[in-house]
Amino acid sequence: MSADGRPTLLQPPGWPVPKGYANGMAASGRWIVTGGVVGWDRDEHFPDGFVSQARQAFENIAAILAEAGAGPQHLMRLTWYVLSIDDYLADPKALGRAYREVFGRYFPAMAVVQVVRLVEAKALLEIEATAVAD
Repeated sequence: MSADGRPTLLQPPGWPVPKGYANGMAASGRWIVTGGVVGWDRDEHFPDGFVSQARQAFENIAAILAEAGAGPQHLMRLTWYVLSIDDYLADPKALGRAYREVFGRYFPAMAVVQVVRLVEAKALLEIEATAVAD
């Protein structure tokens, strides 16, 4: 963990710097994990479209982190489960903007996995988050 209490980026020398994610992270402290967080609001309504659901999922993850006294700067990993990689790749600028509006310019380790379906029939994506805080 860095001197300011944030996880440390792991970037092997000579490797290209990834855009929008980290190769790895290191930290010590109290673990915070979420279940699969979908992009619905508190009334369990889903917005239309992949980017809108992703933004709501980011907001939901931020709310869960806040319950633990943590924030986006404590994120270590996000694992995305998407119904369509094509939807994930369709509008990277809008998706990146939605991400930065909620989490800022903090990019933890990430993985994106295409799945056949999710438990919630209207969900287009589900994200698991892992964070470490003081």
